[in-house]
Amino acid sequence: MNYKRGGLWLFLSLIILSTVLLPQAAKADVKYNTFTKNSAGNLIWLQPAYIPIDVIGEDLYMADPNDPSVKTVSSMSHPKDIFIDDTNQMYIADTGNNRIVQLDSSGRLVRFITVPESALNKPEGVFVTKEGEIFIADTGNRRIVKLDKDGKLVQEITKPDSQFISDTFVFTPVKLIVDERGFLYVASQGSYEGLLVLDPNGNLQGYFGTNQTLLSAMDALKKWLYTESMYAKEVLKRPETINSLASDGSGFIYTVTGGSISSNQLKKLNSRGDNMLRSSQGTFGEYRPSDTRGLAPTAVKTPQLIDVAVDSDGNIAVVDQQFKYISHYDGNGSLLYFWGGPSAAGTSQIGLMKSPVALDFNSKNELFVLDDQENIIQKFRMSEFGQNVVEANKLTLSGFYEESEKLWQDVLRLNAEFTPAIQGLAHAAFKKEQFAEAKRLFKAAGDQEGFSESYWQIRLFWFQQNFSWIASLVLVGIFLMVALEKWSVTKRLKAKWRSRERSKNPLITHFKHAFFVLRHPVDGFTAIRYEGKGTYWSAAVIIVVTYSALLIREYFTSFSFQLVHFVNVYNVFTQFFVVWIMWVISNYLVSSIYRGEGRFRDIFIGSAYALVPYILIGIPLAIVSNVMTLSESSVYNFVSEGIVIWIGLLMFWNTQWIHNYTVGETIINIVLTLVTMIVIGILIFITVGLTSDLFSFLYEIFQEVTLR
Repeated sequence: MNYKRGGLWLFLSLIILSTVLLPQAAKADVKYNTFTKNSAGNLIWLQPAYIPIDVIGEDLYMADPNDPSVKTVSSMSHPKDIFIDDTNQMYIADTGNNRIVQLDSSGRLVRFITVPESALNKPEGVFVTKEGEIFIADTGNRRIVKLDKDGKLVQEITKPDSQFISDTFVFTPVKLIVDERGFLYVASQGSYEGLLVLDPNGNLQGYFGTNQTLLSAMDALKKWLYTESMYAKEVLKRPETINSLASDGSGFIYTVTGGSISSNQLKKLNSRGDNMLRSSQGTFGEYRPSDTRGLAPTAVKTPQLIDVAVDSDGNIAVVDQQFKYISHYDGNGSLLYFWGGPSAAGTSQIGLMKSPVALDFNSKNELFVLDDQENIIQKFRMSEFGQNVVEANKLTLSGFYEESEKLWQDVLRLNAEFTPAIQGLAHAAFKKEQFAEAKRLFKAAGDQEGFSESYWQIRLFWFQQNFSWIASLVLVGIFLMVALEKWSVTKRLKAKWRSRERSKNPLITHFKHAFFVLRHPVDGFTAIRYEGKGTYWSAAVIIVVTYSALLIREYFTSFSFQLVHFVNVYNVFTQFFVVWIMWVISNYLVSSIYRGEGRFRDIFIGSAYALVPYILIGIPLAIVSNVMTLSESSVYNFVSEGIVIWIGLLMFWNTQWIHNYTVGETIINIVLTLVTMIVIGILIFITVGLTSDLFSFLYEIFQEVTLR
């Protein structure tokens, strides 16, 4: 019995030992989610693209000045910048300790750089050239320090003496880079003119990458209405300052901006300062809509990009200090994925961040993220999924579409909704002349240009295949038209049509008057006012048909001209009807005060009849757009804009002749009507808001009473 028990224990021990020794698949258990967005802007969950593998900078020691053999802990304090050179040496601007920390490629301490001959004061930026020269943005001392590779002071650059810099400007460098010529590009606090460009001697050569001034609708209205002296008393509107910058091996300079800016927060600038990001994405810095729910009402609810880095393949990473996400874009600015998030209060979780302030890549495309609250650097390595995405996207951007196909297919097997993979396969299908498949994939990826080019090829092939019978039909048609005209058949048909018996139905008669308005607007609108033409019923029918035309255009317009993923029938009706009825009411109110002769009935019917062009042209245009490509966009836009102009003219003539105005009085009436519409909209918004608050207050009182 004892032998049996001993044998059983031996057998179990062998099983446990073999389980431990056998190789097992590695599992990446990360504490954060990775997302991308599809062509409709919806969030798509992804497999992790980056895996945290190490934490660097926790244990830094320095020799005791009194006893060099004794090592004392010297952790980083509120570091603000990290730079990784070509040999993967890391340089950290250890702001709180007034020094630069140099680590080797493994994260081991190499040295502390303190510049004893001229002590640093809260340095926030560092850059190292290929020759090993170290440039430091010595923020507290308001200067830039240049050191040789041994850390010896070589040069000190202070505020440049230039007529282009005002006396009130305070030179406070926070980030900097140095180009191949030795020119410095410096981001300075409060420098709304952009980056300062300094030559190797520290002389100002100009400004670079200036952001545009953002003006709200209220600012524009003030500028239009106020006198120069009044507007001069307003708070001066200035562009947002650049937070950080980086450069790549091709000479492009990348900048990121935070603050209130809502577009072009990330820029890729060439030597002339032109933004080279050509994607349709105008905003940068990703987050989930749910991330704004816990913020205070007064808190900034937009991403605050604090730093940017570029890997060896030209992909761009930016870090957002507001929502703690790291967003990755390709060289064109198209989103690949974003990941991260805030670490829970009171705990430290690898992969999550408390206060990310800077990031950089090494030569292996490993990512290093600096946290100035945890005082550490987190190291991330690309997962297999991330490697496939980067390699496939690199091939696609280089034009090797067929070579990227297998990699994109592998990516899609892991995530069937990954938009860059769908677009990459679309390019591959187009290259292989599989235009129908390319057209389908481009539409799924939201690429209107690719969709249009694929359809152009399909249409061209169809014409080539069917040209003979198309030409024959055209010739036969021309022959029949000439023959009918010659035999006077056409003339007899026209005479018969003119002498037909007219319908006496009142509703049909009023509909005919709507078409009469299109040909003779002055007589038509005058007849509505003085001859009682038109009825509420005919106007209501036209409103309903116009709404139907709006839906038809939304549903059936070609994807080449309209990027619509979902049509909300209720929203279309609300937006259309609310604007139209507000126009009618506002115009009636204004004309009642401003010498108008038209009645509410006349305004209602005339404003409805003015919409008929949208029915006559909008529906056919939507249908015809499906046989058009972007090559014919000028024709499409001309007709589309012509509809708006035609309706606008009819509204103008309706206002003029219904109320018996002059041209000047009509213009004044329309302006006042638009202002009244805005006022009504604001009043409705305030009323709804106050009503909602009142109901919430009453509900809270009810709960308080019932609970007690």
